[in-house]
Amino acid sequence: MTTLTAPATVPVLDADAALRVAADLAGELAQGAVRRDAERVLPAAELDLLSASGLLAITVPAEHGGADLPVEVVAEVFRLLAAGDPSVAQVPHSHFVYVNALRHQGTPAQQAFFFGEVLRGRRLGNAQSEVGTKHVREHRTTLTETTATTGPTADGGRTWRLDGEKGYSTGALFADWIPVLAHLGEDGPMHVAWVERTAPGVTVVDDWAGMGQRTTASGTVRLEGVAVDDSRITPYHLTFEGPQTYGAFAQLLHAAIDAGIARAAVEDAASFVTTMSRPYPDAGVERAADDPLVVHAFGEMDLAVRGAEALVAEAGRAVDRADAHLTVESAGAASLAVAAARASTTQVSVSVSSRLFEVAGTRSALDGLNLHRHWRNARTHTLHDPASWKVQHLGHHALEGTLPPNHGQI
Repeated sequence: MTTLTAPATVPVLDADAALRVAADLAGELAQGAVRRDAERVLPAAELDLLSASGLLAITVPAEHGGADLPVEVVAEVFRLLAAGDPSVAQVPHSHFVYVNALRHQGTPAQQAFFFGEVLRGRRLGNAQSEVGTKHVREHRTTLTETTATTGPTADGGRTWRLDGEKGYSTGALFADWIPVLAHLGEDGPMHVAWVERTAPGVTVVDDWAGMGQRTTASGTVRLEGVAVDDSRITPYHLTFEGPQTYGAFAQLLHAAIDAGIARAAVEDAASFVTTMSRPYPDAGVERAADDPLVVHAFGEMDLAVRGAEALVAEAGRAVDRADAHLTVESAGAASLAVAAARASTTQVSVSVSSRLFEVAGTRSALDGLNLHRHWRNARTHTLHDPASWKVQHLGHHALEGTLPPNHGQI
């Protein structure tokens, strides 16, 4: 795959074009996915192609020159890309989440600047989660006010010092801008500090060593005395003071990635069985693909994947409906729809990527074929959020009509 430099302005894709480009790019990604995973070759060239394609700009609002595509389409783009290479698909997850954060809380000046950056092919990473805190929503990274700048800025002339360390920073290594989640002041409310990847005091460490999703480079970001101006800080906490689909949108993209892994596992298993597997003697058939037990297993796997894909699509429509008429009830309905998709894709991606060995036989376990990457990717990525809590929220709603909590993990 050839490395391309992102153009000054990327293509603005309508829905049909976005899905077509995503499908074509997924086919290219699939060609090198086995080798990249086996040798841990980071997908820098592939991400440059993704940037140049215009797919990373499909959620930029229309008033800023973007396509502003529906969430249902965005989820399908992610599913297609993940079927090609789920590591490449996961890298821009936070890019889309933080474009969405700008829609929620960015000032007009911030939106104009950063949406313009996205339309020029620039990538957003993330420095959000921290290792060693009590739980996933606890953070130690802090913005501390320093001296005023010598000249006025758009937000009053203050500068801040950003210090902390983040883990699981998917996308940061390949980013132009890194949104950093931090307290504004000691124990103050959570804000997003937008820092350049190459800013003084920013260090991105390629130390991700997971068994799956090997080439996401989801490593560590260290922040030591990084200077941040007021004009590069947006509130985060305000997003959750009323009904929102911010969390549902982020979770839906994760579900779409798992659905893509599941579909790729079935397709690779089918290719193996129809070309390389030997039939079991008791079946009395010439080809393994004609064994009725194998046919039935593939039918069951396809049924499960189709169900998961349908739940992802319906969840996308639910988020779109909520965005069009946002209320506590519509936001809650969107979160529940996404919870169902997330729980389903978690179960299906793990089970299908394991069952493929049952239907493909002993030879499919050869390390050189790397068919086990599907299970490793599914098992690793599905750990992002516990699926059992999705089921809990669905159960509370089914029993008593209780809406899920208003935070970013549902």
